[in-house]
Amino acid sequence: MAILSNHVHSIALDKGKVENLVKFTKGNFLASRDFERVEDANAGVVTWLPRRANGKICQATKQIPAVLIEEERKYLRPLRNSIFRKDSLLGREERTANDKALISVKASNYQLPSRYKNKAVEIYTTEEELFVFDIFTGKEIVAYRLSLIPGQVVSRRSCRKEGETTVEELKAAVLGLFDLEPWKRFVERNFQTFPRYVRDQCLEARRFFAEKEIDPGILERALSYCLENDTPSFTNLKDTYVHFERESRRPELVSVVEAEGASSYQPLNVSQRSVSDYEEAARERAVS
Repeated sequence: MAILSNHVHSIALDKGKVENLVKFTKGNFLASRDFERVEDANAGVVTWLPRRANGKICQATKQIPAVLIEEERKYLRPLRNSIFRKDSLLGREERTANDKALISVKASNYQLPSRYKNKAVEIYTTEEELFVFDIFTGKEIVAYRLSLIPGQVVSRRSCRKEGETTVEELKAAVLGLFDLEPWKRFVERNFQTFPRYVRDQCLEARRFFAEKEIDPGILERALSYCLENDTPSFTNLKDTYVHFERESRRPELVSVVEAEGASSYQPLNVSQRSVSDYEEAARERAVS
C-alpha cells in the first residue's frame, strides 16, 4: 500500500531487512483484518503504525523506531533530483514566466516560448540540467543546461522565433517586393547560397528594401553588379545600392553648390598700408 512506504523507518536496510518489513506488515497488520476498500486499509494502518509497528521496541535495534527516526532525521539529506525521475510529479516546482517569457532559476534567466508570457509552468532541476513542463498537460516544453553565470539569459532559437512569420511566408514576401526579373534571379540565388540563413536574409531584405523608397533604375544597376560579381547577400546588395544612389546624386550636389556659391559671392574690402608705415615701425623697434 502506498501509505506504508511513507512510514518506513530509516534503519540501514538491506534486501533481507526490507523483506522482513513487508513480511511483518503482512503477518501482523493484514493477516487479522479484512478491508473492502483501499481507503479503509490506509485509514487503519495510520493508527496501527504508531501503536504497534513504530511504537514498540524493535528486537533487532533494542530501540523504539518512532524515537530513533527523530534522532536520525537531524542527519538526513534531501534526495537529489535525477534525470530518470524528471517525468515524475515529485521534485517539481512552480514558476511564473515574466512578460518576456523568461523564468529565473538559480540567478539565471531561461527563455520560454512566447505563449507562456505571464503564465505558470513547472520546473525540474538536477545538478546540471533544467526541464520545464506545461503545468496543465505535463508535457516537456524545453530543456536547458544550467548556466554558471549569474544574470545570464539562456535561450533557444525555437523559443525566440515562435509566433514569427514562417520561412515560406518570408520568402514569398521578399520575392514579391519588386516585379523585376533581376530581382527574382538575385533572390533565388540568395536562397540557394544561404539555405541555413534564409530567415535572416529575408529579414535583412525587408528592413531595407521594404521600408525605404527604392529607385528601380538604381536597384537594377545594383542587382546587375551583384549578380555579375556573385555577391548574393542582401547586405551586399544594400551597400551596392547605397553606393550607386550616392553616385547618382553627386553631379546634382556639385551643381547646387556651384550655383549657390556664384550667387552668394561678395568680394572683401581689405585695407592697405604703404611700405613706409612698415619701415617706420621697424626703425622705432631698432632704436628701442
